[in-house]
Amino acid sequence: MSFTAKDVKELREKTGAGMMDCKKALTENNGDLEAAVDFLRQKGLAAAAKKATRIAAEGLVGAAVEGNTGAVVEINCETDFVAKNDDFKKFVNQITNHLLSSNASDVEALKAEKMGSNTIQETVQELTLKIGEKIDIRRFEKRSLDGEGKVGSYVHGGKIGVLVEVGAESSDVAKSDAFNELVNDLCLHVAAADPKFMSADDIDEDFKNKEAKVYEAQLKDQGKPENMIPNIVKGKLNKLASEVCLLEQKFVKNPDQSISALVKEYEGKAGGKITLKGFSRVNLGEGIEKKEDNLAEEVAKMTQ
Repeated sequence: MSFTAKDVKELREKTGAGMMDCKKALTENNGDLEAAVDFLRQKGLAAAAKKATRIAAEGLVGAAVEGNTGAVVEINCETDFVAKNDDFKKFVNQITNHLLSSNASDVEALKAEKMGSNTIQETVQELTLKIGEKIDIRRFEKRSLDGEGKVGSYVHGGKIGVLVEVGAESSDVAKSDAFNELVNDLCLHVAAADPKFMSADDIDEDFKNKEAKVYEAQLKDQGKPENMIPNIVKGKLNKLASEVCLLEQKFVKNPDQSISALVKEYEGKAGGKITLKGFSRVNLGEGIEKKEDNLAEEVAKMTQ
């Protein structure tokens, strides 16, 4: 057996499938986690596509921008009560702002950095003791823009955090009201539409092949004739870019207009070239299976 109990647990958290189904999927795919996810999707045993955007863990997402640098971070706790706690919210703001000047490339490096007189890890431990719940800095992303333009940020209800990096031909374009309006709209769109790539050229073959296999298995399960399946899969793949690529997606405020067309429109308003350079999107609890406690157990915990 080329996998461990930890692998089974991770697959279960990713897909929501049963323990035995996860073991079988890993066995069938020689311990390859991503192949096992696809196996479960094909068998209709995983709700990964739906659960990926479901709030499955409590906490907050924070985002901040200073100059042309932006940061977005996800910090988890165990209950929504703590997510509303002033100390927890203060900590999220502190970490978000600290990230703007941080040199950390990953969470472990971030935890080792100093914030005041303590390391961030020591601060996490102190807050855990004070609040009585596990606090975890799960992940963060940063974006820094070279040249003229702006890094925009948006946080939706503490659940979704977005950074969008937009370049401008000149400082006059970057300072225009039209440019800033566009950046704000792009942030809202990324939060709502959840693009995976910037353009169709960015979709790698592995992603296409993986989606094709899932489509094929789903169509077989639906009883579609074998001779029709290749053409249906091809049609679905042709539509893939409009579903997962930012520039190809339909603007959430105007479904008759693509994002690339929206940018062209605003170039005219702002008086110069505008370029989308990148984006980051963090969804609270994505990929985490939330443990559901019953009320009696919760009350018992609070009175212990």
